[in-house]
Amino acid sequence: MRKLLLLSGALIGFALITGSVTQGSPSLRGPGTIRLTAQDYSVSFVNRGPSSRGAGDVVLIRQLLFNKAIRKTALGHTDLVCTYTGPQARQCSGTYWLPRGKIVVAGSLRYRDLFELAVIGGTDLYDNVRGTLTATKLTRKPRREIVLFRLVV
Repeated sequence: MRKLLLLSGALIGFALITGSVTQGSPSLRGPGTIRLTAQDYSVSFVNRGPSSRGAGDVVLIRQLLFNKAIRKTALGHTDLVCTYTGPQARQCSGTYWLPRGKIVVAGSLRYRDLFELAVIGGTDLYDNVRGTLTATKLTRKPRREIVLFRLVV
């Protein structure tokens, strides 16, 4: 009987500790959106096969992030790595570096003009956040996109 009580107490303690570690950021009180403008400043293509784009080729994208309502200069940056899985299909993962933390995204991407990726986590203010990132192309040269995060905690 005593072993059963000890085991039950240990399991309840473990559940409480695990629950507190995996809950979302206490600073975010509910769902929200973040709207930014992203501008490419470096796009590198690594061709690992024939001259045409194909499986295994990699694109490295770096962007500056802006919100003119907050400040005129860049408030963060983006690092995206996309690996081609076919002639146009890519599997991407990236980090959006913002003043109060990082947001991590991942997913498949076919066209950069309009795409959606899953928000799979973050750090600091965005600790354990989930949601989606939607990007829509604004201009071609220089390439700019509207980036919209829809976040849940």
